[in-house]
Amino acid sequence: MAPQLEQTLRQGFKRFNPFMIALFRLGLAPFVNAWPDVGGRILVLAHRGRKSGRRRLTPVNYAVVRGEVYITAGFGRQADWYRNLQNDPHVELWLPDGWWAGMAEDVSDSPERLPILRQVLIGSGVVAPLAGVDPHALDDARLAAATRDYCLVRLHRTEARTGPGGPGEFAWVWPLAAMALLPLAWRGLWPRRRA
Repeated sequence: MAPQLEQTLRQGFKRFNPFMIALFRLGLAPFVNAWPDVGGRILVLAHRGRKSGRRRLTPVNYAVVRGEVYITAGFGRQADWYRNLQNDPHVELWLPDGWWAGMAEDVSDSPERLPILRQVLIGSGVVAPLAGVDPHALDDARLAAATRDYCLVRLHRTEARTGPGGPGEFAWVWPLAAMALLPLAWRGLWPRRRA
């Protein structure tokens, strides 16, 4: 990937990520993932900062292969979230259908790397083709060359999570908003007659 394109994509993701996290917190993850051919399959990865120790949230594209969740660091080993996982592999996965504690494992050297990586890239929707890697069009040799610096990570789900601090924690906003807007809708259905 050309350095200028990489820098542009990195900056775009950094600006867009808070919006994606907010959608997950509002309980809209199923809608975020409603059109995977375009927007991709997205999860939010919760991990610990290697320097700060603070909880970090990062939206990433994923694929489920034989029951395991896989993600890729398309910017290679310098991706902050990837470096954090190397320091502490304990993670949380905010998936469209649930919240899980898990363990991250780099499987970049796996003999199954290429077919699994292809599935993750397909799960990225338009993102991989925008970065110049079309998983539908490239044969194995060209895909391997184009993704030689990509890291493949398996996220093994260990236990289901519930409670505050996870996806859907602000979903209470929707019934409250509906109740607040109900008088306006009511008024629109039966306008007052003027004498």
